[in-house]
Amino acid sequence: MKIINPATEQIISEVEVDSPEVIQSVWEVLADGQRRWAKISMRERLKAIERFYELLDQQQDDLAHTLTSEMGKPLNQAKGEVQGARSRISWFLEHAEKYLADEWIEQEAGNGQMIRWDPLGVVGNISAWNYPYLVGVNVFIPALLAGNSVMYKPSEYATLTGLKIEELLHQAGIPRNVFQMVTGGKEAGEAMLDLPLDGYFFTGSNRTGQYIYERVAKKMVPCQMELGGKDPLYVSADNKNIAAVAQAAAEGAFYNAGQSCCAVERIYVHHSLYEAFTEAFVAETKTFKIGDPLAEDTFIGPLARKAQVEFLQKQVGDAVIKGAEILAGEERWRDKGYYFIPTVLGDVTHSMEIMTEESFGPIIGIQAVKDDAEAIELMQDTQYGLTAAVYADQWKSAEPILRQMRTGTVYWNCCDRLRPGLPWSGRQHSGIGTTLSYLGVRSFAQPKAFHLNGIWT
Repeated sequence: MKIINPATEQIISEVEVDSPEVIQSVWEVLADGQRRWAKISMRERLKAIERFYELLDQQQDDLAHTLTSEMGKPLNQAKGEVQGARSRISWFLEHAEKYLADEWIEQEAGNGQMIRWDPLGVVGNISAWNYPYLVGVNVFIPALLAGNSVMYKPSEYATLTGLKIEELLHQAGIPRNVFQMVTGGKEAGEAMLDLPLDGYFFTGSNRTGQYIYERVAKKMVPCQMELGGKDPLYVSADNKNIAAVAQAAAEGAFYNAGQSCCAVERIYVHHSLYEAFTEAFVAETKTFKIGDPLAEDTFIGPLARKAQVEFLQKQVGDAVIKGAEILAGEERWRDKGYYFIPTVLGDVTHSMEIMTEESFGPIIGIQAVKDDAEAIELMQDTQYGLTAAVYADQWKSAEPILRQMRTGTVYWNCCDRLRPGLPWSGRQHSGIGTTLSYLGVRSFAQPKAFHLNGIWT
């Protein structure tokens, strides 16, 4: 499998793809290793993860450079991702033991009721390329702490990063028969679906997620899907500092070249602020430096996948044919590399794909609305349910809108962010299941009820 630098389109490495036979043998090794790992104390597991946490910091520059080279994320953002992963690991290190400990429901003389959290077993983690460290640690860190072994398949667009993760985990003290990486694309993923894994955790597109969910349904094992979104942001009439709102919204839309599950993908603005907001938003967008992702001051690097360039062009073309106006980003930036200039469209409607279908790139449509009620109606006009944001000076203006959103996460005066103490989940086509928070920790364990009748010490 050839690893291509999306900024230069040059082959930077070649790796051998694992065959189904190899993947079967990996499962056998992990099944044996899991039984031993589950008997190791939580303290020992925590020590190994803490060493991994430290290694990420020590090798940050090398890890970030590798990620930038194979996926195109600007170097500063790649470093930020490594540190963001460490922040989440720190939360798990502090809280996992508490949420996986035996939980007494009743403890009286001769009568006790207790919940114990058992590991699932061998967990399959089919991960994503857009934030391989962040979406990775959401799964394999709590999975390992809960006593599972992990078969980890990074996206083929983040293979070298996956190899770095595997290397550091082993170096930190996670046994080789407890964490193993599978190398490859669709075929490797298919081989994992054929295995008797004890849980599947996938991050990626809605189409692939639905396919995996259907394929493994008969196994009756946990299957969590962290999928895409078409996340809306509403600028209500209750805003005085429009420049600040536009700045925040533009970063939420175009950070990581818009390749974020919770990126702002469509914007609704109260008609009284539409002109001022679009002017400020376009001005902010034009300040983003596009270029070599290894340059320290680059904000917009190339897309990770070549096919996505044509996909975004089609969405823009569909909108223009149906009456949208290009406010920024009409020109092509350069001939080499999978670059796409941040594109802003005005006069959009829900007849256009850009307002209804996930873009996953640096394009955004901005639509004027007459009032909050119309904004709510349009924000809810979607098959997705990941996040929704409202910008308003007063909580009393934002809260009634946020309360009605059918999404796993809502934001007031912020967007495109996660906190490890809060659950990360989607509704509708944005997925099923939970990572992060105590709920996410317990996603990798199964409760066992103990009914105790007698005397225990």
